Amino acid sequence: MMPCVRRAALTLLLLALPALPSDTTQAAGSPAPPDTQEETIEPLSPAQALAALRVPEGFEATLFAAEPDVRNPIAVSTDSRGRLWVAENFTYAERPTNFDLSLKDRILILEDTDGDGVHDRHTVFWDQGQKLTSIAVGFGGVWATCAPHLLFIPDRDGDDVPDGPPEIILDGFDADSVRHNIVNGLKWGPDGWLYGRHGILATSRVGHPGAADSERTPINCGVWRYHPTRKQFEVVSHGTTNPWGMDWDEHGECWLINTVIGHLWHVVPGAHWERMYGSDFNPHLYDLLPQTADHVHWDEGERWSDIREGMSGTTDAAGGGHAHCGLLYCDASWPKEYRGSLLAGNLHGRRLNRDTLHRHGSTYIARHAPDFLFSDDPYFRVIEMEHAPQTGMFVVDWSDIGECHENDGVHRSSGRIFLIRWTETDDATATDLAALSDNELVKLQRQPREWPARTARRILQERAVAGRDMEAAATALRELTKSTDSVLVLRGLWGLHVTNTLSAADIRSALTHKSEFVRTWGVRLAAEYGHLPADGALAARFTNLAQEDSSGLVRHYLASTLSRFAPQQRMPIALALAGRQEDADDPRQALMIWYGIEDGITASPEGARQLLQTAALPALPQYIARRLTHEIETTPELTAVVVDVLAATPEDDTTRVAALLTGMSEALRGWQKAPMPGGWSKLAKRLGTSEDENVRQLSRDLSLVFGDGRTMQELRKLARAGDADPAARQAAIRSLVTARAPELEPMLVKFLQDRDVAAEAIRGLAVVGGADTPKLIVSNYGRFRDAAREEAITALVSRPAFAPVLLDAVASGRIPAEAVPTFQVRQMLTFGDAGLTARIEELFPDITRRSQKALSRISQLREMLTDTTLAAGDRSHGRKLFQDQCAKCHRLFGTGGTTAPDLTGAQRTNLNYLLENIVDPSATVSKNYRMSVVLLEDGRVLNGVVTNETDRTITLQTPQEAMVLPLETIEERRQTDLSLMPEGQLDRLGDDDVRDLFSYLMSPSQVALPAETKVKDPASGSAAR
Repeated sequence: MMPCVRRAALTLLLLALPALPSDTTQAAGSPAPPDTQEETIEPLSPAQALAALRVPEGFEATLFAAEPDVRNPIAVSTDSRGRLWVAENFTYAERPTNFDLSLKDRILILEDTDGDGVHDRHTVFWDQGQKLTSIAVGFGGVWATCAPHLLFIPDRDGDDVPDGPPEIILDGFDADSVRHNIVNGLKWGPDGWLYGRHGILATSRVGHPGAADSERTPINCGVWRYHPTRKQFEVVSHGTTNPWGMDWDEHGECWLINTVIGHLWHVVPGAHWERMYGSDFNPHLYDLLPQTADHVHWDEGERWSDIREGMSGTTDAAGGGHAHCGLLYCDASWPKEYRGSLLAGNLHGRRLNRDTLHRHGSTYIARHAPDFLFSDDPYFRVIEMEHAPQTGMFVVDWSDIGECHENDGVHRSSGRIFLIRWTETDDATATDLAALSDNELVKLQRQPREWPARTARRILQERAVAGRDMEAAATALRELTKSTDSVLVLRGLWGLHVTNTLSAADIRSALTHKSEFVRTWGVRLAAEYGHLPADGALAARFTNLAQEDSSGLVRHYLASTLSRFAPQQRMPIALALAGRQEDADDPRQALMIWYGIEDGITASPEGARQLLQTAALPALPQYIARRLTHEIETTPELTAVVVDVLAATPEDDTTRVAALLTGMSEALRGWQKAPMPGGWSKLAKRLGTSEDENVRQLSRDLSLVFGDGRTMQELRKLARAGDADPAARQAAIRSLVTARAPELEPMLVKFLQDRDVAAEAIRGLAVVGGADTPKLIVSNYGRFRDAAREEAITALVSRPAFAPVLLDAVASGRIPAEAVPTFQVRQMLTFGDAGLTARIEELFPDITRRSQKALSRISQLREMLTDTTLAAGDRSHGRKLFQDQCAKCHRLFGTGGTTAPDLTGAQRTNLNYLLENIVDPSATVSKNYRMSVVLLEDGRVLNGVVTNETDRTITLQTPQEAMVLPLETIEERRQTDLSLMPEGQLDRLGDDDVRDLFSYLMSPSQVALPAETKVKDPASGSAAR
C-alpha cells in the first residue's frame, strides 16, 4: 500500500501562522552560525517540508518546531512534563575544519501547551556547549555528551536555568580524529543505566576526571553505559561502524542502528560484533557476531538528480541506502500492523525503514517490511527519533543536502522536528508525571505506551535515590509481577530493580516463570546487575538452567553472564550450554559462550578438556584448541590437553578431530618452529592414515612446525610427484617453505619449469632463495603463466638486492614496465637506496611525480565525468574493469576481497568522494589503512596493513595475501602515511574505461558482466556474476 498524505489542512494552517516569538540569540560573544553548505538545491520552507512528508493512511504529521526556533537539531530528550529538550549542534563542520570552536552549541526546551502538535513555548536552557551530540534529562539536571566529556548540567530546582557550571562526570572521549563517529546517543535503559554509543574512527580511554590510564576503559565502536549513582562506567558490546540510534523493545531487548555494514544489531552484554575494519581489542576472539537483520538497505546509489526524478523500484524495495540514524520501537499502542516493528531513519533514502523482529535460535532475525514514512524534501535528514509523551513519535530532521559526513559544508540555518501521530488514540496522561504519587506512577506501568511507563520508572528511581521510603511502591510493583502479561511482569521487575527493592524471592520467581523473556531478565538481574552474589550457589542454579531451559534466548543470556563468574565457577555452566545439541548449528551461541570463557580458559585446563571432549557446538573445540596451543611455549601442558583429547577421540569423529587440528594450526600459523608436544609423533602417524584429506594435511603441517623429519620427507615426495593433484603439491611446497626445510632451494629452482607449481616455487624462492634467485626468475619470466608472473614481480621487489635485477629487466624490455604494479614500484622506493630511487624515477617517471599531479588529475576527471557522460557509461564493462583492477582488495555488491573497505555502502554517489579516494588515496586514508613497511631478518622488505597482532605474531595484509609473521623474525617495522592502495590506478585506463568504471561504481545495484561472463570471486573463489 502506498503511503497516503495526511497533511493538507495542517499545511494551510501553518502557512497562515506567524513565526513564534523565540529567543534565537547565541552565546555572548559568539557569531551567528554560518551556512558553509552551498545551496545547490533550493531549500523548502518549513511548511513546504511538512507538505513533502508522506505518511501511511491513518497517520498525520505536524511541524512541531522549525527554524528559526530550532536549527541543526542533533538529539532530543523528554522530561516528566512531556516537554521536548533539543540539542543543537553548530560546531560540527566540514572536513578541513572538523569542529568550528568559534561557535557554541545549545540546549533548548520546547513545549506544546495546548496539545495541537506544534510547540508554543521556547526556552534556551544552555548555550555554552561544544561538540554537543546527545542529551538525557534526569536526576535533577541534564546529561550531555560534549567530547571529551560526559557532562551533568544541574537544575535541581527545576527552574530551567542551570544551577551552576556543568559537572564533568567522565572524560577521555576522543574529540578530534573521531569526527562524525564521536560519542553520542544518551538514553535511559529499563535497567536505570544511562546508555551511549561510540564510532570506529578513534579509540577513547574513558574514566573519571583525574583517573590514571590504567584505571580507564578503552572503547572504539560499540555501546557503553554509566550508572548515575554508582558512578560506574562499562562497555556493553563492541563492534559495528558508527552507531547512531538505539531503543528497547517491550521485553527490554536493546536494538542498535548502524551504517555502512549491517544496519541492525542486538545489544547483548558481552557481545563482540563485526566491524567495518580493524580488530577487536581482544586478539583471541577469532570470530565476530553478524548483524541481526537478514537484509541490507544499500542498493541505493542514485545521484541527487535521480532522487528528484523519483526513486527506482529496486532502490525503493531495498530501503534507500546504507546510512542510518535514529531508531524507534513501535509499542503496543501503535496500530496493529506496526506493533513490534523497529523504525530507522535512512538518510539517503529520505525515509523511515521498517524492520520486523522474529525470535530465531538463540536470538532474533529481523526482516524488511514496507518502509513507513517518505519525504520529497531533498534536505530531509533524519538524525534521531523519540517517543512522544501523548501518542506518536518525534522525528528530528538535521536538514541538509550534503553527504552524511558533511565533508562539503553544513547548512546550519535550518532544522525541523516533526510529530507523527495516528488518529485513533487515547491521550489521557497527566501533564506532569513528577506530581503523581508513587502508586500512580506504578499504575502507569499498565499503559501500553512506552513513554509514560519509562518516564514513571525513572521518577521512581530518582525518588529511591533521594531516600524516599519505597515500600508501598514495591508492593504495588510486586503485584505487577503476578500478572499473566509478561510485559507487565517485566515492568514490575524493572521497577523493583531501579528502586532497589528487588528481593531474592523475586528473582527465583522470575527464573522459573513460564515466559522466556521473564526468565531471561531473571538471569540478568541475578548476575549482570548483582542482585545475587556470583558464587557457587548461583553458578549451580545457572548450570541447571543451562541443562534444562528450553529457550535459546535464556541460554544466550546465560552465556552472556559467564564472565561475571570466577573461571572455575563458570565452567559447569559453559559445559551445560556447550552440550545442548539444539544449539549445534547456531554460531551466535557458540561465540557468546566463547566470549564468556576465553579469559579464563587457560586457568581451567580440566574444564577445557571436558569442553574439548563433549561440546556439541563445533566451533567451540576449535576456539579452545587454538587458545590453549597459543601458550605452547610458556605453558606446554595446555597444548598437551589438546593432544590428549585428540588421541582419545574416535577416528570416525572427523568433525571434532578437524576442529581441534584447525585450532592448533591457526594458533601456530606463521611459526617456523614450535616444541613438539608429548605423544605427538604417535598421534601424527595415526592421523596420517585418516580417510579425510583435510585431517591428513593439517597433521602434516603441524608435524613440520614440530620438527618431525619423517613428515618433511613425505612432503618432499608429494611435492615432486608430477602426477599428484596440483593443489596438494602446492600445499606441500608451502608447508616446506614455512618450515624452512633444509636443501629446499635446488628443488624450488627445478620447479620453475613446472607450470603447475611454478608460482608456489617463486613464492618460496623469495623466502629461501640465494643471490642467483632474481636472475633465475627473470630468465624464466617469458614462459611463466599469469599467476607465476605476478609472483615473479612480487619476489623481485621483496629484497633490496633483488630490485636492481628487475630494473635491468625493465630497462632491457625483458619485463614490460606496465607489468610492475604501482604498489610494487612504491615498495622499492621504501628501501631508501638513493641509487635505486634514481633508476626508478628514470624508468617510472609518472609514478614518482604522481603526488604533484593528483589535484590537477582530480580536476580534469571532475570536468570529464559529468552526469551526461556517466549516464552514457557501460556499467557491464565497468564491472569487468572493477573485477580486474579493484576486486582483489575491495568488495562491491557482495563480491570481491576484504583487504580494503567494502564499497557497497560507501559514498558512491558522491563523485568528489570517489575521485579523492581513488586518485589520491594517501591524502584521505584512515590510520587503520595506512601501510606499514616491515623488514624481516631474512632480508625481505614487505609492505602492507597490519590487521591483527598478538604477543607472538602480526598479520600483514598485502595486496596479494594475508601473511602471519612471527615477531621474532621482524627486524624493523614502521607505519607510513601512505595508503595500501597506490596512486595512478586510473592512469592506465582510457577515458571511456574511466567513464565505464565510475558509472559502475556509482551504480544503484549489481549489473551483469559483459556477455554474462562468469568470473571467480577473488575472496571466495566461487563463481560470481
